[in-house]
This record gives sequence, C-alpha cells and structure tokens, in this order.
Amino acid sequence: MTEAAPDCVFCRMVAGEITPDVVAETATTLAFRDLDPQAPTHVLVVPKTHHATIGALAAADPVLAAELLAAAQAVAVQEGLATEAGPEPGWRLVANSGPGAGQTVHHVHLHVLGGRGLGWPPG
Repeated sequence: MTEAAPDCVFCRMVAGEITPDVVAETATTLAFRDLDPQAPTHVLVVPKTHHATIGALAAADPVLAAELLAAAQAVAVQEGLATEAGPEPGWRLVANSGPGAGQTVHHVHLHVLGGRGLGWPPG
C-alpha cells in the first residue's frame, strides 16, 4: 500500500476533502462520475490507495488490481451498460498509463464509458 499523495485530487476525494458524485464504493475502491464526460455514462473507478499507473498497481498489488476491475464491472452493471454475465449492451473500459497515453491525473483510474455507440479506433 502506498501513502496518499497530498497533491493528488483522487487521494483528496478518497479522504473526503473533495466530494465527488459517487456512484459506488467498496472497501478498496471508489467510483464517481467524470467532471468532463466523454459519453452519456462516464464513471471513474480508483483504488483508495495511491498508485501512479495501472502497471505500478499491478506490480505492487495484483489483488487490488483485480478488485479494481471487478468494481468497474459492477459499475457497468449498475449503470445499465452490462449484465452480470456479459457486456450487453456494451461499454468500454479505458486505463491511460503515463502522460504519453493522455493520463493527466497520476493516480491510477479506470474510465467506464457507455450509453452510446463507441467507435474504434477512439478519436
């Protein structure tokens, strides 16, 4: 487990210093609506401990990485994008890792996107 980063907006949300629009929470994860949604449903899912990237999280705590994925699936089901057994009607899961991939908040987070057709490759 890594310490909270005082300048990290997601750590501040987990600590209750900033109040996001929470849609789900587990003992280890927090899910909330994105402030600049790129689809009708756009929810961010973060671990409650600070890890800069998905690779850093996977290396440090693979169990938490799996919990993060499970939380994303639960959000997709809750938001009507998926069923317990599969992806219908469909949703996208995005993890940007590092500035070259567009990661702007350096606390690992998954984007759960859906509610409209999502083309490939993404814009």
